[in-house]
Amino acid sequence: MSSLICRPLITEKNTFQSAAGIYVFEVARAASKPEIKKAIEKSFGVKVSTVNTVTARGRSKTNKYGKGRVPYYKKAFVKLRAGEKIALFEGV
Repeated sequence: MSSLICRPLITEKNTFQSAAGIYVFEVARAASKPEIKKAIEKSFGVKVSTVNTVTARGRSKTNKYGKGRVPYYKKAFVKLRAGEKIALFEGV
């Protein structure tokens, strides 16, 4: 995958959205929508219709070693054109 795309976000809610052709990825915080669109099209060989982004807020987290911090991250909701699918998400 591209350096802009960190990882796919596979959750129960995102799995339902993938049936509608919307896939969710964690991306670099400095990435713009056109850059994300090009990276997805190049990495997976699909045509992207729209890209929506959200900056998810960081939060505090406590574990047995003490308090820590989860950093801010950026999510990209990528909608593909009709008939396009990403095989990475199929069968999950």
